[in-house]
Amino acid sequence: MKEFDYIIIGGGCAGLSLAYELEIHEKLKNKTLAIIEPRAEYKRDKTWSFWKMSSHNFEDCIKKSWNNFTINIPELTNHLQCENYPYQSVDSALFYKKINSKLKENKNIVFFKNLKEINKKDSFIFNSVPSIKKDHNNLWQHFCGVEIETKHNFFDEEIFNLMDFDCEQRESVHFFYTLPYSKNKALIETTWLSKMNDNSQKDYDNQIKGYIENHLNLKNYKITYKEEGAIPLFYPSYKKEKNIINIGTAGGMTRLSTGYTFLNIQEHSKYIRKNIDNIFNTKKYEINKKYQYLDEVFLRVLDKHPEKMPGIFFKMFKASPKTVIKFLSNKSNFMEDLAIILKMPKLIFFKALFY
Repeated sequence: MKEFDYIIIGGGCAGLSLAYELEIHEKLKNKTLAIIEPRAEYKRDKTWSFWKMSSHNFEDCIKKSWNNFTINIPELTNHLQCENYPYQSVDSALFYKKINSKLKENKNIVFFKNLKEINKKDSFIFNSVPSIKKDHNNLWQHFCGVEIETKHNFFDEEIFNLMDFDCEQRESVHFFYTLPYSKNKALIETTWLSKMNDNSQKDYDNQIKGYIENHLNLKNYKITYKEEGAIPLFYPSYKKEKNIINIGTAGGMTRLSTGYTFLNIQEHSKYIRKNIDNIFNTKKYEINKKYQYLDEVFLRVLDKHPEKMPGIFFKMFKASPKTVIKFLSNKSNFMEDLAIILKMPKLIFFKALFY
């Protein structure tokens, strides 16, 4: 069985981002890499969106950027700007094509369907497949989105809707999310923050149809693409092993209060690349502990008081958009953190410290 210097388990966003980062910086010139990925082919299956807080390798995979957004609850809408940190949406088909074209140039990089096909005994492993134990108390961000096309111009392509809470909540937290790619094309997503115990929340097609036709008052459209997923709003369990680094969601790169992962993956990939020559002794990279703590408190409130969350999210964005975006993207300073905390309802957050 063939041996490799490095193995990446999982050729999704985290695994491919790391492989690409290592390859373009010539860290695989004299090293071998196996990527374990069972999928038969790469095709568009995800939409990764984020505020651009730092540079990344995938500007040419951006489907659209926005400098304006809205958040709304019934009868109230907040219009906000994000010119300093544009909101970007990556097309996964372009992402996969760009990376795989580059990786094919290096004969030291080989894809396998199964880890059993290679000898992993002396390899250093980067694992992007999270170990998730079933627990009915865990919170998830689960969603379904469709890209639609309209016959006539309908959308304002300069502004996206981050959260529309003017919808059924069903004793959980539910909102719709709209990314208009052009005047007649948009991604519309139904998103839930819940324990996923209630299967009635998963009638995604009906939710989206009702929102488009009754809320947006749009009758003439066709669905051109669909995606579905679930992001754990908790850190997956793992055991510390000398020759393994977990990456992506498996490595704690998902921001629990938001589900944002893409830019954290890129920063983690850069960190690994810079330390690859001493990888066995490299200190673990993680999201700042203050965000881990604040997210834990935030999710306790969400769990105990889901009915209050639309108002809490709406109030949060009453702070300066720049401040909120920096906070949600792990880039805020103490004064910016304080500005967000002061927007929160004091009593329920204070009580959440002791749950």
